[in-house]
Amino acid sequence: MTSSAGPQEDGDRRNVSDAAGVVVLGACAAWSLISAAMHDGRPEGVLLAILAVAAGYAAGRIGGALLPVAVPCAAALAGVGLTLTVPHLSPGPQFVAPLGHAGATAAVLTLATGAACCAAWSASAPLLRLALRLLAAGITVTAAVLGSTSGFVTCSTVLVCSLSAGHLRHRGVGIAGLALAAASVTGLIWAVAGNVVPGGLLAWLEGQLTMHRIQLWHDALHLAREDLALGVGPGRFGELSSTATGTLLSDGKPHSAPLQQAAEQGVVGVLLLAAAFCWMLFALWRTARPTPVALTAGAALTALAAIAAVGNALSFTTVSVGAGLLAGLATARPIAVESTQREDDVRTRGDQLAP
Repeated sequence: MTSSAGPQEDGDRRNVSDAAGVVVLGACAAWSLISAAMHDGRPEGVLLAILAVAAGYAAGRIGGALLPVAVPCAAALAGVGLTLTVPHLSPGPQFVAPLGHAGATAAVLTLATGAACCAAWSASAPLLRLALRLLAAGITVTAAVLGSTSGFVTCSTVLVCSLSAGHLRHRGVGIAGLALAAASVTGLIWAVAGNVVPGGLLAWLEGQLTMHRIQLWHDALHLAREDLALGVGPGRFGELSSTATGTLLSDGKPHSAPLQQAAEQGVVGVLLLAAAFCWMLFALWRTARPTPVALTAGAALTALAAIAAVGNALSFTTVSVGAGLLAGLATARPIAVESTQREDDVRTRGDQLAP
């Protein structure tokens, strides 16, 4: 389940995925500025999220290369600590915090579970690996104790996927399945916003998501249709949504990342958001790390995408940093492993040159 490629091929893989990331994140930043300039929008929130992802990814690459077990373990513990000690992660007023706070809590705990599972797969000692898996299980239980039903479900899903990843030989199949799962959740949200969901399913979703949130989705889709190319401008949903303006102390968000992109940055914004997610999956597919590590991180990021599709999770800087950090940890090349491969390569060449 580890890469059999040589150091040169592994370096080429990293260069391709890193270059793709620079292009995608740069395009996201540039398009937010263009859309904002055309409609007098406020792109600062989008730019901050992009910067948070990039910073987290860089930190993950460095930490994963130096300490591939200790850093993801510390990241998992930090995620739990933030959830327990910072009860109000929402940037909005306290009165409206629960609408976004539930998604942020679920997202942070899900990423923490993914980091703990990645650390477990990176550990070589059986006892340490068991301890890290118990940590992941403990984070899942923490989500249940905190009353985060969505967090408990997503953490449990990541834990099960991580354990199952050890039996999967071809990571491409797993990555494709994760992409399909994210696309299915996004398609369902779009169908709800467009009122094309059967009545029975719609009634159940309204009970789970609240009618207020679905009305915000209707407004987002309506605004997206007004300007399919550019949207209404970053940060302007709260000004133009009748549901948001009619709500006391509204945070001005539609509580769905794809629909917010569609409303504020048009179809191009939605495609760029999808491209950012696909870039992370592509980097995990190309990484030389073991398949269980790549698929575990992919499962956590896919769960985050599902949470962001029905909530406001990506509006929290902590979540954006955590997503980038986990992706960086799972795509980092541990220095110890790389040094060993170079020694083996030199030794092999020496044997070939020997008379």
